[in-house]
Amino acid sequence: MRALLALLEQSHIPLHLPAGRLPLAQQQFVEIARALAADAQLIVLDEPTSALTQADARHLFDRIRALRDQGVSFLYVSHFLEEVMELCDRYTVMRDGRTVDSGRVAEIGPDDLVAKMVGRRVDQLFPRPARTPGAEVLTVANLSGPGGRPAGVSLSLRAGEVVGIGGLVGSGRSELLRTIYGLLQPASGGAVLIAGDRPRPLTAGADRRIRLGLGFASEDRKNEGLALRLSLAENIGLGALGRIARIGWLSGARLRRLAIPAADALSTVYRDIGQRALDLSGGNQQKVALARLRFSQARVLLLDEPTRGIDVGSKVLIYEWLNREAAEGKAILLTSSHNPELLGICDRIGVMYRGRLVALAPRAQWTEERLLRAATLGEPPPREEE
Repeated sequence: MRALLALLEQSHIPLHLPAGRLPLAQQQFVEIARALAADAQLIVLDEPTSALTQADARHLFDRIRALRDQGVSFLYVSHFLEEVMELCDRYTVMRDGRTVDSGRVAEIGPDDLVAKMVGRRVDQLFPRPARTPGAEVLTVANLSGPGGRPAGVSLSLRAGEVVGIGGLVGSGRSELLRTIYGLLQPASGGAVLIAGDRPRPLTAGADRRIRLGLGFASEDRKNEGLALRLSLAENIGLGALGRIARIGWLSGARLRRLAIPAADALSTVYRDIGQRALDLSGGNQQKVALARLRFSQARVLLLDEPTRGIDVGSKVLIYEWLNREAAEGKAILLTSSHNPELLGICDRIGVMYRGRLVALAPRAQWTEERLLRAATLGEPPPREEE
């Protein structure tokens, strides 16, 4: 095994440690070494970079190329098209369980590949209707959290509006949502005001916020967003057990009956509403996590990276769902590390930089370049187009 890890330039990995204690990148290389130990000539990699840093992913690509040059073949499954374009020789596109196209990567562009994946042109990926926001439903004033993430953030959110928050990893995007929701202890002096509630001291704890109509979807659906070994119905119902219970008793039949419309609202693909969430694809698991918010009838949705690590087709379905929720008067605050997504679906966009909210401005004031400058330099966009 040591020689195989050396072949992968990973001889520093400690062999005495349990694999579960290794960093994710090293776990990935151990899996490849195991396949090589079995003299594998074909190695299947299923979303190998979904949890890797960019540097770890680059090193993995280098090792894949080296093994390819030695005669090892790879079947590479990924939702990251830039990886497919850079690494692969041939492609196959599947949609709804069927093969829709195959060919040589050198003979197709990214836009055409996306169109084949989702069954629509790239310019139709972000179906964003005109919106007219209503009254303010959430006001955040001078909010700070542990470790200065967030730091003195103020913003407001209106009914029927989609507001996006960008920024680099570690900038405080997730911490902002978690502090608003009550999962992180806020510093004194800030305020989170929800329409219909009276001002009161700001504390951690999401119970009151849930009762007032806030809903939260974590970026980590496997460890926080879902109970993977419970059924789809149970996961969806966890957001509002009071709707299901009668005089303190939960009815499984009632739960399943009420959960189906919530799952179907996001076009979730499942065999039976009673099957385990563990058995679904990543995209459909994410839809179940969001269906829980719809079932709970939350009126303010806090969504942390709602399309992270899922296929393009599922992303489009979630964008359409967000549009419908906004049209029904829901207020949506989401984070995203994908700038085209922010520009495509949001009414206003803000960027976090070292814990601070650099700017919160209408979408028309932003470009991808301006979003990048705000995320890396803390530079707000100009107020008017130049």
